[in-house]
Amino acid sequence: MAPRPFTRAAVAGLTAVALFGSAACGSGFDDSSGDAAQSSGPASLQILIGSSGEAETKAVQDAAVKWATSSGNTATVTPAQDLTQQLGQSLAGGTPPDVFYVDAARFADYASVGALEPYGDKISNSGDFYESLRTTFTYDGKLYCAPKDFSTLALQINTDLWTKAGLTDADVPTTWDQLTAVAQKIKAKGQVPLALGDTRDRIGAFLVQNGGWLVSKDGKQPTADTPENLAALQYVKTMLSTGLAKYPKQLDAGWSGEAFGKGKAVMTIEGNWIKGALQNDFPNVKYKVVALPAGPKGQGTLSFTQCWGIAAKSRYKDQAIKFVEAMTSGEQQMAFATAFGVMPSRQSVRDQYTAAFPADKVFIDGAAYAQGPVNAPKMDSVLKDLDTGLQSLTNGDPKTVLQNFDKNAKAALGGS
Repeated sequence: MAPRPFTRAAVAGLTAVALFGSAACGSGFDDSSGDAAQSSGPASLQILIGSSGEAETKAVQDAAVKWATSSGNTATVTPAQDLTQQLGQSLAGGTPPDVFYVDAARFADYASVGALEPYGDKISNSGDFYESLRTTFTYDGKLYCAPKDFSTLALQINTDLWTKAGLTDADVPTTWDQLTAVAQKIKAKGQVPLALGDTRDRIGAFLVQNGGWLVSKDGKQPTADTPENLAALQYVKTMLSTGLAKYPKQLDAGWSGEAFGKGKAVMTIEGNWIKGALQNDFPNVKYKVVALPAGPKGQGTLSFTQCWGIAAKSRYKDQAIKFVEAMTSGEQQMAFATAFGVMPSRQSVRDQYTAAFPADKVFIDGAAYAQGPVNAPKMDSVLKDLDTGLQSLTNGDPKTVLQNFDKNAKAALGGS
């Protein structure tokens, strides 16, 4: 379990994606004839979102009503039950919503088959979006869609358990060596030092901190089997095999945040979504948030994000772009942040955000050195196989895990 809005779309719906993918090969989503012709004047926009809950649904619906009222259009916001499945089916059927959430982990699948309108640079001051987010939603050199919001990973420390282990603020780790040393002290006191998620969405941060990653910047070549990635996985394996870190299932927890909330680990690595989870389920836990310890090559974290996708077949592309323009204004992004806890994707409201939410400064600072998800199509089964390998890392061979990824990714990326 990973309770964050950004995973929801990446969990299921593979059949739907395959369906619209094969449909796209036949006719092409970027066909601008017939129903796809641009229409001017008042529009009736259909917007499909993957909502994190009532607060997000209401905030987006209210914002849509405000835009529609001022622009003379109409905009209907529908929260999906399963965004990936519903979006895939509508794209395959040729009747997609005009605007919809696109998860970063799904973006390349949609962009590669022409399902998305590449409108990103038509948004005012598109350079104001964090560069790491622009990169995430760039395909074949084009910024396809405007980043909606984002999250990053940081290190959470249970301050009561930290003190119990005889540690102070001076012991907060800022490097891998310090993390190891602190973890050894905690273990010596009979506590579990670190609860660590068992997938690429957490372990991947260690790759970035050692100057590595899974694919090339253009998403076209696998780059897992490198000395940098191997050293990173060997470090994680050592932490796991010596009991300095444990996976959630070893702590009878569904995810690291649950293990942390139950006091089964002194530290964990999660995103800013943990704040709401702890408030709801473990309100008495006292903790602090610090940046992830830097690796041999410097600081590194992972970012999780969605964008506002516009259908290539929308009849109302101009109005849809204007809608997204309104949704991604600094003022509206701050309203969304207040309503349901997301971090704005525009750098220009960073100071305003951190002033309003000082506890989240560490997370937003991570944008400067964050790595987004694998930005390549047809990678679902490859990434799942990688996670399977990582889940057996304690007794497994890191080199084999990386070699398998490159072999599988090369086959997926080289396919037609």
